[in-house]
This record gives sequence, C-alpha cells and structure tokens, in this order.
Amino acid sequence: MPDVSISVVSHGQSDLIVRLLEDIEHYCVDYSLEVLLTLNLPESLPFEPQCFGFPVVVINNRHPKGFGQNHNAAFLHAKGGYFCVLNPDIRLWENPFPALLSEFSDASVGVVAPRIEDGHGNREDSARNFPALIELLGKLFGGRSVVHDEHGDAPNEPDWLAGMFLVFPREVFAQVRGFDERYFLYYEDVDICLRLRLAGYLVRLCGGASAIHEARRSSHRNFKYMYWHFSSLMRFFLSAAYRDMRRCLRG
Repeated sequence: MPDVSISVVSHGQSDLIVRLLEDIEHYCVDYSLEVLLTLNLPESLPFEPQCFGFPVVVINNRHPKGFGQNHNAAFLHAKGGYFCVLNPDIRLWENPFPALLSEFSDASVGVVAPRIEDGHGNREDSARNFPALIELLGKLFGGRSVVHDEHGDAPNEPDWLAGMFLVFPREVFAQVRGFDERYFLYYEDVDICLRLRLAGYLVRLCGGASAIHEARRSSHRNFKYMYWHFSSLMRFFLSAAYRDMRRCLRG
C-alpha cells in the first residue's frame, strides 16, 4: 500500500503535469506514492504513465466535472494512507511529505498544507482567516484576502487552507465525505476546512515544508470564472456549515 495517494486534475495542462510528475519523481524518492491523474478534458499525454518510478493511474472523464467531484472520484481509486490534493501548477523543490505527514502525529489534525510561495520566493495567501461577507465581496473586485499571520516554522492553525496543496489522513477525508460537490469551482477548500473544524479537527499549516505555485489566475479576467466564484461564495455563506460556525461563535 502506498504512503500517499496524490490526486491531480488536468484541464488540458499536460505541460504542467509532466513537470509536476518529474518533480515528484526527483524529490520524493524516499516515499511510496501513487498518482491519480484525472483528465477533465480530452488530451493526449506526452508521456507513458508507466515511465515513472511510481504508479500513475489515468482517469478519463466523459464529461468535465468540478473540482470537488473530480477529487472525490479519484479518492475512490486511492490506496494510500494519506490523500493529497495537488494542483498541476504546483512545483516542488524538495520533498515536502516528511514534514507534512509528521504533523499527523497529533491525531486531532485533519488536514495539512505546506507554505506556498510564488516563483520569486514570496509568500502566497494560501492560509487564510474566515473573513466577513463584505470582505469577500470586495475581493471579487480587486480587494485582498484576510491572510493568516504565520509564525516562522512553528505549526500554525489558520481557519482554512487553499486547495492547491492539501493532505488528509484517508479516514478523515472519508469521515467528512470529501469535498461538497455542490461547489463546482471555488470555496470547496473553505467548506471542507470549516467542516473539519466543526468535527473537532485542526487545520494545520506546516511551516517546515514549502512548494511553489506557478499561478495562472483566470477568475479576474474571465466572466465565467467570476460567475463561478460569486456563486460559490454565496453558496458558502448560505450553507449549513457556515450557520453552524456562526452559532458556535455566538455561543
């Protein structure tokens, strides 16, 4: 059984997929891994899945699916003790898994993520606090996220972690029934972190591990992505999980 099952979804991004798989093979040689590669759009891969030193299971979608639905479907194929959700535009410069998995020595931790940086070493806003509705509405029009205040290499516990790189214990992901598939794109990560916290788990940012995000942000330029962003935002604020959180805060 592999230590970690890594779920990656490609939207015609085979150029990024190749580089990510090469990074995994180069830096993560000490871990037993499998990669579950979902092709959300028809595409020809410029490599043979068996050419890597770990299993690559290719899942071909007949129709495009949303973020949560794709990763939930991949989880059904996963054999590892940990389930890792990884974006194609993540790059590795080290093996992040020793530090990440060590966080689960604390059984109350439900999800872990590394520190995310851009290609110039600047920290990205991948660990965030739950903001007020007015702040999120402002972000749609160029405002900034409420970013969690990190404390060096010490464990940090933000409200939620961005879904570009998340690691869950297999049983915890199953316990909360994975991502809420009613979100097509955006806020699946906010929702699952909130539901984990309501279930009594910690959301942990691991300062001892980092990865690079080669961002290709479309939501600020494309009306379709802006619509998905806004509709997911409203779904989150109208969700039962958000109402439960508000009741807890009032209590």
